[in-house]
Amino acid sequence: MNVNKTTIEGVQIVELDMHGDERGFFVETYRREWLQNCKEMIQANRADRKSGSIVGLHYHLHQSDYWYVPFGVARAMLHDLRKGSPTVGITEFFDLGEDQKNQGPYNHHGLYIPSGVAHGFSALSDMTITYLVDGYYNPDDELGLAWNDPAIRADWGVSSPVVSKRDQKNPLLRDIAPDLIPIFEPEAR
Repeated sequence: MNVNKTTIEGVQIVELDMHGDERGFFVETYRREWLQNCKEMIQANRADRKSGSIVGLHYHLHQSDYWYVPFGVARAMLHDLRKGSPTVGITEFFDLGEDQKNQGPYNHHGLYIPSGVAHGFSALSDMTITYLVDGYYNPDDELGLAWNDPAIRADWGVSSPVVSKRDQKNPLLRDIAPDLIPIFEPEAR
């Protein structure tokens, strides 16, 4: 198991170890000690999406996420919104799930997303995503921006996206109220 930093400050990719034999495989998907500088995860969620679906872009002022894709393929899309972040304005994505490069049966990665980083995913196949969060559901901390904002330049990898009515109503980045722009706070050390 390796934890690697990404381009966006605070985002981490966890390369998970797979153990398999003729019966199948086992993978430990999360361990608190892997993310030393992060708050404790306190709620677990699961979502299933059909190929071509897009979820996001969402962000939270106070909540961080940890994602794992146990079935199918998802493209995780991230954009750093945090005022004062050394990587503000950067967009990056990661394909999570079944290996698309024929390097093995599965890409076993977890993805840690700190608060203030906009995040979403597209279903590149029928897929399941599990995610842990470090705060209980709070509707006042469920914020979003337009999934197709030209300022973000997101490559979702789908040609005919299916997007929820909620996500279709999210504002462009330039239209987000200043008090709803997250402030960069380095993770506790």
